[in-house]
Amino acid sequence: MSFIEPRLRAALDIACGQLRATLTAVATELSESLGTAPHAGQPTGDLALQNAARFDLRRNKLALHAAFDQSLNERIAQELKPKEESKRTFASTNWQSLTLVDESEVEGQMIATRLGQQIWHACEAELRDLAAYMASLLQNEAADQERNPFRADVVGAALYKAIEATSDQPETRKLLAREFGNAMAKAMPACYAQIVQGLQSRGIQPMALAVRQVEGPGNQLPGVTSGYATLSSTRGQFDAGASSVQGTSTSGYGARSSQGGPTTGLGSGHSGSGASSRSDVASQSGAVVADAQLMALLRHLTAAASRPGELDSILAASRFGAPDAASASTYAPAGPRPGGVGTVPVASDGMTGLMAVNLIRAHREELLQASTGKLDHMVIDVVGSLFDQILSDSRVPPQMARQIARLQLPVLRVALNDATFFSSRRHPVRRFVNRIASLACAFEDFEDGPGKHFLDRVRELVQEIVEGDFDQIELYGAKLGALEDFIADQTDEQVRQGGTVATLGNKEAELRLQQRYMLQLRASLLPLALPDYLQDFLPQVWSQALVLASNRDGADSDRSLRYRRAARDLVMSVQPKGSPPQRQKFLMQLPQLMKDLKEGMALIGWPEAAQRDFFSRLLPAHAASLKSPPLSELDHNMLVKQLENIFNIPVPVSNTLSPSDPVPEVDAEVLAKRFSPEEAQRVGLITESAVDWSGTVDIDLGQDAGPDSGNSISGESAPADLPGIDIDIALSSADPPEPTRGPQLMDHVRLGFAYQMHLKDEWQKVRLAHVSAARSFFVFTRGRKHQETISMTARMLARMCETNRFRAVESAYLMERATHRARRQLAAMAAPAAGAPASRV
Repeated sequence: MSFIEPRLRAALDIACGQLRATLTAVATELSESLGTAPHAGQPTGDLALQNAARFDLRRNKLALHAAFDQSLNERIAQELKPKEESKRTFASTNWQSLTLVDESEVEGQMIATRLGQQIWHACEAELRDLAAYMASLLQNEAADQERNPFRADVVGAALYKAIEATSDQPETRKLLAREFGNAMAKAMPACYAQIVQGLQSRGIQPMALAVRQVEGPGNQLPGVTSGYATLSSTRGQFDAGASSVQGTSTSGYGARSSQGGPTTGLGSGHSGSGASSRSDVASQSGAVVADAQLMALLRHLTAAASRPGELDSILAASRFGAPDAASASTYAPAGPRPGGVGTVPVASDGMTGLMAVNLIRAHREELLQASTGKLDHMVIDVVGSLFDQILSDSRVPPQMARQIARLQLPVLRVALNDATFFSSRRHPVRRFVNRIASLACAFEDFEDGPGKHFLDRVRELVQEIVEGDFDQIELYGAKLGALEDFIADQTDEQVRQGGTVATLGNKEAELRLQQRYMLQLRASLLPLALPDYLQDFLPQVWSQALVLASNRDGADSDRSLRYRRAARDLVMSVQPKGSPPQRQKFLMQLPQLMKDLKEGMALIGWPEAAQRDFFSRLLPAHAASLKSPPLSELDHNMLVKQLENIFNIPVPVSNTLSPSDPVPEVDAEVLAKRFSPEEAQRVGLITESAVDWSGTVDIDLGQDAGPDSGNSISGESAPADLPGIDIDIALSSADPPEPTRGPQLMDHVRLGFAYQMHLKDEWQKVRLAHVSAARSFFVFTRGRKHQETISMTARMLARMCETNRFRAVESAYLMERATHRARRQLAAMAAPAAGAPASRV
């Protein structure tokens, strides 16, 4: 994938972290239990093999995790790639292409499959739940377990790759596969449950499971994809629904099946006769011809209206005033329509404030004559009402409104063919229109600079839609992906020029290296009998000093070597020292040890309160060690040797990091101390101390300014049943809107979008320009000519969201705002006719 949405990336990173933590726990347990004693279900004669496996597991623990991470990332990336259409191909036999498969490779595949089956049998219920959430997150059509990137066979394959990296002996691999399979099968139910809980906490709703269709020869053959010859199944459902309501309709148009074949004709009074069959065929042929004529009309009107300046006629007369007389005269009056539709109310002729001509209303009569049913007529009026609201929305810049206006007839075509256009927020057409409108809100100037480049790119994409097969839904998804790629490149170029991306990338790499080294150091120190405060201090705190010293000065620098020696001396300083020579050596080393400890704590910015608490525990331990019986010389030397081996392990370097490596939670003030004054000024770092958290936010940006303001639509509800209208344009409750404020907003921020940020006691409009790879840092820009960079940590942004100091500029997407206001308008216009019988269509 060239672009992954931040919400998806964050969820995948957390899930990978859960899998990695489970593998670490299982590997640690096996490294302690293997070879100790035979247990039930395990042969008693392989203790030597178990000892060898335990030795390999301890020695190659880093290789185990690296191989697991690499294999898991590769499989997940492969799962996230778009699925290509399956096609049948016939080729002549080529004996040159036949190769022999090594027995070891076949055996490895069998072991990986067996590992996946063990996990699947133990986690069947958890995997079923996870598949429903992952389908919703990945926006799949159904909750298919085969499309879950964390399914059992994916984990099993990654686990076997990790086992291969641990040992090169076949018997040892078999033993490790057996032990890992049993242990992972027991641990994975809890792991999958934690992943599901994490998705639930992010507000992700599960998708209902779907029954898989029967697969067989011919089912995957490509079918007819052109929109000129057939209609989609939704058109057939509309006509069938109309038939069930009217009962004795005399219309000659038949419903079409999903494959374009004939079904029951409306108004047919014969069944099981040749005349009925001929009537069905004639009805279908007439519908296909009518559909082709409608498509030709839409193309003709779209091409004519897309000439330069055609959609700017209203702005030529009055930038935000009423349409001119010529344009207004083309609007069709409300009232009876051809085809016996009845008296369904339509929008007023005098619609004012439009930023471009409403082509659907301007050519309403032609569209009604070319359409093939009452429901199609209703859809034409509903979509026309939507574009009344879209083209008068004050949130949309006029330049972008004119580009959206060019999509009126393509959108109408999609709405006629696909009923989910009205009910699904995830519909590609809705998403494309919403995205270009939302991205346009972030620009103040479209005459020059990034705003002009963005407008030019949107104009190109719209032109490609208009000139292409705009009745194909896939076209809009492809253009949406191209738009997101353009925004990602544009925003990245803006912040990369000032060195912001490089600086924040280095800081994030340091954090990820610290996390990896911390886990490595904790696993190495776990077998040692150390006080609890040292078990926490060395891996969590002192590992940070070791990583910073090694990355900034080099692994063999004086400071790096002193910090390693200080870690060893710190552990030895609390060991019993009963003999005079040991006491004398300790007293000689103590001043340098304390000096190195304080220097390292200052380097990582460890808080003063935490330092005082640590030394309040260390100093009494030093006093007690002078009174305890000393260790034997052998135990003392063995402990020193162990510590030297532990702290001499090289610190990981940045080129060994993978995208799935997690970033630790670090206090914002502590993290700010990692930046030099020059670095903080370069990236525009905002710390928590720069915000007055005790103050209150005095302006509620989400309040509606009026029915036509284009602001928040939450808290309002239009009537669900509109008299005379039988099209449900309400959005599905199973598809909740994205949050525009509150704690969950952080998981839904998007590159290029405009947001309101409360800084320095005022609201400032900012644009999200960069999100670091692990979502540790967020970079915003503000200003028209001279842009200012604002950077903050993820923890800082989360706190601003929680305190309502960070909100989206738009309280709802454009299509949702237009739908809401169109429902209110249609309800108000239909109110006078509420007492009369409704014309059900």
